[in-house]
Amino acid sequence: MSKSSLSESQVLTHNVFSSRFLLQCLEDVDNSLRNLNSRLFVVRGQPANALPQLFKEWNTTVLSFEEDPEPFGRARDASIIGIAQEMGIEVIVRTSHTLYKLDKIIKKKGGKPPLTYKTFQNILAMMDPPAPPVAVIEASDLKNAYTPLQHDHDDKYGVPNLEHLGFETEHLPPAVWKGGETEALSRLKHHLERKAWVASFGRPKMSPQSLFACPTGLSPYLRFGCLSARKFYTELNELYTKIKRVPAPVSLHGHLLWREFFYTAATNNPKFDHMKGNPICVQIPWDKNPEALAKWAHGQTGFPWIDAIMTQLRTEGWIHNVARHAVACFLTRGDLWVSWEEGMKVFDELLLDADWSVNAGSWMWLSCSSFFQQFFHCYCPVRYGRKADPNGDFIRTYLPVLKNFPTKYIHEPWMAPESVQCNARCIIGQHYPLPMVDHRTQSQNNIERMKQVYQQLAHYRANNLALSPKCGASIRCTTLLETNTRCTALLDTNTRCTALLDTNTRCTALLDTNTRCTALLEASTRCTALLEASTRCTALLEASTRCTALLKASTRCTALLDTNIRCTALLNTNTRCTALLKATAKTSNISSRDNVVHNASRNAKYTTSLFLYN
Repeated sequence: MSKSSLSESQVLTHNVFSSRFLLQCLEDVDNSLRNLNSRLFVVRGQPANALPQLFKEWNTTVLSFEEDPEPFGRARDASIIGIAQEMGIEVIVRTSHTLYKLDKIIKKKGGKPPLTYKTFQNILAMMDPPAPPVAVIEASDLKNAYTPLQHDHDDKYGVPNLEHLGFETEHLPPAVWKGGETEALSRLKHHLERKAWVASFGRPKMSPQSLFACPTGLSPYLRFGCLSARKFYTELNELYTKIKRVPAPVSLHGHLLWREFFYTAATNNPKFDHMKGNPICVQIPWDKNPEALAKWAHGQTGFPWIDAIMTQLRTEGWIHNVARHAVACFLTRGDLWVSWEEGMKVFDELLLDADWSVNAGSWMWLSCSSFFQQFFHCYCPVRYGRKADPNGDFIRTYLPVLKNFPTKYIHEPWMAPESVQCNARCIIGQHYPLPMVDHRTQSQNNIERMKQVYQQLAHYRANNLALSPKCGASIRCTTLLETNTRCTALLDTNTRCTALLDTNTRCTALLDTNTRCTALLEASTRCTALLEASTRCTALLEASTRCTALLKASTRCTALLDTNIRCTALLNTNTRCTALLKATAKTSNISSRDNVVHNASRNAKYTTSLFLYN
């Protein structure tokens, strides 16, 4: 027989998507128990009040349950254990929500939780691997045992529906994430079928499609206990060993181990979700800005990448880790300077997988309040969005008001000319808000504020160490500062950090103008192409001009040639005429000579005659 304690007030603190997921989980458990001749008993009320009455009514002899690793759960369970033992009831508690018994990890660290992931991994390397999951219970294992049921079981102990919990469901969209162990095991099967990823020993590469909910996502099922962490761990190990034929490395289980890391850090710290009174959290003077918080929570910041993420969270109950990093940085140290506690509360309300420990630990990490101190690394809501969603498909899905914007302007629509905004039927400042802050200015200011906080922390640490032999009040401060060793190392090498910060500031200024430069570069590229074409055209034109001049000269030459031909003809005629004239002259000369000779001959003869006569 299985029983579940469900507080109505606890369910009502979450939105309709979380409540629907939880109720689907309970319905799936009830269906599974029906196959074992039993049913689920859902009990309403506070456990300390409701359970003792049921113990008496049912004559309970044994109480077994899963250990809750979180502080408020441990306190609640301790109270129930005390009540049960006073009533003579045997109590059996098993560790199954986490891979390891967290107290053993803490004991390996000398009674303190490891506060760096590397230290945590080193401790796990010295421990035995997690125990495999127990075998699935079959009906044959129960040997015809059954749970006595009353005719009014559904009325008294049935799984409630959303209407019973006060939710309006008339316009409720279909569930993106369906709750229950049956769905969880189906997703695990598909997850492990990705043999290429397992064999390559690495996380799947980030792509724009990763931003959308996928059929292999498992985090909500781990949070609600639909999927055993040990089953996931063991089956992934077995598959890796089968493919690679070597034992699986510990780091293969990144998602599970980060979860385990935050659980370990939080298990003995009831103030883990607070800044004040939290011995591992840096005390940062965050601003109180309800208006800015509301705009962020409802996706009205004026930065499409941020607003699309928050819209997805509010409508589906899940966002990718990359998206969580972006919106957490924007709310805290990046732009708005609002406390991480406020963001954690919004996530706790809306996220299906919002484990108390993991949620609080992640927000402290991303706000540089603990675990991580490289505050000069800041996510730009434009550049980071363009890298994760280069074509803007994610933005168009969750912000349909911007769907008609060209990809060039989808991440910063306020930069679009008025004509582009009109064509997109979305005027920025009217249909979609203008950016609520100047990211470049605000992020630089916030980096300076974080720098001052950590410099003061380093100075305080130095004074505390000097006073520690004399001042007993410094013990608590020492505990705080020991958890910030990485920050101390950075600040002790302040010159390098300052140089990096100065470089980062200059890089930020350059990168923020990158979009405009890119547009100019694209225009310049087109202009260069046109210029090169123009140069070729000019060369051709010059050649054409020369050809035209040559053509004109050729025309004149042709005319001259025609004249020359005629002149040549005339010259030839003249030559022949000259020859004729010469011939005629020669003939005339010969004739004259003949006449002279004839006359001379006649004279000679006459002379001769005269001589002879004489």
